[in-house]
Amino acid sequence: MNVPRNVLWFEVLLYLSLTLDAVSVAFQDRTPNANMTEQMINAGTLMAAGLILLLVYFVRLAAERRKNWPRWALAAALVLSVISLVQLIAEKGLAFDSGIEVISCALTAAGLYFSFTGDAVGWFDA
Repeated sequence: MNVPRNVLWFEVLLYLSLTLDAVSVAFQDRTPNANMTEQMINAGTLMAAGLILLLVYFVRLAAERRKNWPRWALAAALVLSVISLVQLIAEKGLAFDSGIEVISCALTAAGLYFSFTGDAVGWFDA
């Protein structure tokens, strides 16, 4: 069975976005301070890793198993990421880490666009 070109673009762009997210989490500042204990930092890192793995599973379900609902879950996650990113930029301004998040959101948006257009339209209805 041949995978449509737009589905392949969806898969590649979403995996690139999630790879950027994983790299971003890996290089976060983990210095404990008065507001964040070491346990809180470790819990946040584990939750971020778990969420990334869940989203990787959603991409696989959509692209390889032809499920429709994971695309909508990924779209909802994108909306929440954009809201969070806007709040972060408003609070701290545009920095290197927020720039990486902007690129990640753009890759996700492009991938989702491909999943809803072109030869991908009939792929997820099977």
